[in-house]
Amino acid sequence: MKRFFSYFLVFIVGISAGLLIWSKYKKDESQMPIFHPTTSPVSQISTSNSNSITLRKVNSQQIANSRQTVITEAVKTVSPAVVGINVIQIKQYRSPLFDDPFFRYFFPERRDQVVKGLGSGFIISSDGYIVTNEHVVNQAAQIVVTLPNGKKYDAQLVAFDYISDIALLKINTEEFLPFVTLGNSDDLMIGEWTIAFGNPFGLFDMGQPSVSQGIISATDRDFGKQSDDRVYKDMIQTDAAINSGNSGGPLVNSLGEVIGINTFIFSGNEGVGTSIGLGFAIPINRAKKIIRELREYGGVNRRFKTGLEVENLTYTLARYFGLKNTDGVIISNVESKSPAERAGLKVGDIIIEINEYPIQNTRDIWKVLDDLDAKGGDVLTLKVFRRNKSIKVLLRLEELR
Repeated sequence: MKRFFSYFLVFIVGISAGLLIWSKYKKDESQMPIFHPTTSPVSQISTSNSNSITLRKVNSQQIANSRQTVITEAVKTVSPAVVGINVIQIKQYRSPLFDDPFFRYFFPERRDQVVKGLGSGFIISSDGYIVTNEHVVNQAAQIVVTLPNGKKYDAQLVAFDYISDIALLKINTEEFLPFVTLGNSDDLMIGEWTIAFGNPFGLFDMGQPSVSQGIISATDRDFGKQSDDRVYKDMIQTDAAINSGNSGGPLVNSLGEVIGINTFIFSGNEGVGTSIGLGFAIPINRAKKIIRELREYGGVNRRFKTGLEVENLTYTLARYFGLKNTDGVIISNVESKSPAERAGLKVGDIIIEINEYPIQNTRDIWKVLDDLDAKGGDVLTLKVFRRNKSIKVLLRLEELR
């Protein structure tokens, strides 16, 4: 009998222990459901599971509770410093009725025509300096700048550079104006986010700049000298939507730094200026140099010195140097203590390329320098033929004032 009570006691204790363990297991299960609805507060998530599971749930909860991204933060940072620009331009025109050589002889005069234009810009200093494209304010009789808060100011054209298509404006106000941060366009990555700000089709007048998002599609797009004598080189290509009126507005990276000036697009419909995802911006590092000169000197100095004298190759010279043709120019003189001498160039060297542009004669040199919009301080990479082999020489142009 005593043995029976012992077995019975062990049985009761075992059942009690089992019930206790089972109830604890069910309690833990109820604390960690299979999934959490987005309305559940993060504090209710159990910490009894592994760290990786908890992190995934916390991260998903944060994403659900906030729509903020690096893009929205960049927009918030830059938008207050973006401006809309409205201009009244005076352009000369000739009536098509008299656009004939015979009638032009008797009616040579042109007539003035008032044209309204629009564009974008961005404030670069708290005292009201604004950067935009020169073609936005070209021949402007009046420039009106609109801030995101709706305030309008008559702007003064401080200086401009037609060739690089950059202009510097100034508005006078007692307010401390928000301004942008200029980034580094030499450090761009293909595929990184870009944000284009501006005034497409005059929509800025409704109270805020328009914003479009894309990526950097390509860099260093060289278009050279255009038919209107402007030079577009090292351009940034983006698929962020840029339309008529966006010219002069900032192209911004995801950090809220200006990396370019929106300048022109390739459009699927000629004359309409609508985006097909091929927009181009002047790199901000190129613009920085122009802006500095515009503010300090009122213009851009393109006078420079090389210390070189060159001549076209003749068949006799080409044969003497072992060349198959007369492509290239031969250096006939190197000035003492000049950039050319410091670069190590010598009389008898034959220049066959400048910055990978082939050189056939002396005319090509000036054409390449025009296409590059060369200025003092620029470094040219010359491919030179010397003693039966090709070498590369870096030539820094010396600024002349």
